[in-house]
Order: sequence, then C-alpha cells, then structure tokens
Amino acid sequence: MTGAPQEKFVTVARILRARGNKGENAAELLTDFPERLKEKKELFLAEGSAAPRRVRLRSFWADQNHPGRGVLHFEGVDSISEAEKLSGLEVQIPWEERAPLPAGSYFVTDLIGCSLFELSGARAPLASSPCSEGEAPALVGQVMDVYFPGESQPGTPLLGVDTPAGELLVPFASDICVRVDVAARRIEVVLPEGLGELARPESRP
Repeated sequence: MTGAPQEKFVTVARILRARGNKGENAAELLTDFPERLKEKKELFLAEGSAAPRRVRLRSFWADQNHPGRGVLHFEGVDSISEAEKLSGLEVQIPWEERAPLPAGSYFVTDLIGCSLFELSGARAPLASSPCSEGEAPALVGQVMDVYFPGESQPGTPLLGVDTPAGELLVPFASDICVRVDVAARRIEVVLPEGLGELARPESRP
C-alpha cells in the first residue's frame, strides 16, 4: 500500500535578511513573474528537506532600487528579531501554480538536478538522435545551481555543474545547451573548445 503522492513546490524567492523594523524581509527573487506574488494570499516557507510550511502573506513589493530583489511581509512576523529567524528560507508556491512559460524558457528548479551530457563532435547535431552521430553522449556532471549576471553585467546565465574535476560553469545558451529535456532531467551540450577539457580531472593542474 502506498501513501498519497507528495505535493511538489517551486521556489520563487530566497529570504536574505530582515528589512525595516516592522517584520519585513528582503528577498532575492527567483521568478520572472514577481508581479504574481502580489496576488498571493498564502505562500510556503521551506528549509532543507523539511516539508514547506504554509504562511499568510500581508504584502509584497518589488524593490525599485535593487532589481531582482523584493520585500515580503508575513502575518505573525512583527519585529526585526522575528524576521531574522526567516533568513535563508526559500519562498515557494505549489507546482501547479507556476506561470506558463514560452517555448525555450525554463524554471531554475527544473534545471537544477539535471544531468549534463556532452555530445561528440564539434558541431551541434541535427534533429535526429545524437546517438546516430556514433559515440554516445558523455556524462559531464549534474547541475547544482544557476547563476545570473548582475544588474550591471548583462549576459547569459551560467549553469553550475558538479563534475569529478569540481564545479564547471556552462553558459546556458542555445548554441551550447542544444537540447533541454526537463522531464527526463537531461541537458545535452556542445562545449566550446577548452571548456570540455576543464570537466576532465586529468586536464587540470
């Protein structure tokens, strides 16, 4: 006999620290749709592997002075000391409440945990299966984080990939990440010259 399936959540923000003296929290926004947080009456707070806990949201607003940041105020949090206890927690919503994304766009939580495979050959494969190229794709490592450029440094997000040689930063660009299958938890890449060698322990000093 099996139990009910565990509810899935997606992280939309990460609490940084207390802000102000009324219990507000500054947060790093991890969603391209922060305006949808204004519509929420309830959110979930999560830490580590513990089950997320439901919280009532009093208010949310985007920080106009710091792009990518916002301010959250939860019910029952009325002081700096109470707000400080929330630092580091992830703010989540149920999986089914995610905003629909256009083709070619992905949630960070969909990318983290994917296995990265390097395709053989110097050029991206055709639409046919990459296995038809001959050599099977080689496992590079697993995506552990996604890094975004700062507000003054426009550019391509980087996948932080855990490899046997340490962390490898792979640009999340269409000419490098040529196939993304989040359902299969798999990303296939054609790495630029020099980047692939960094993923191999024997190539590092």
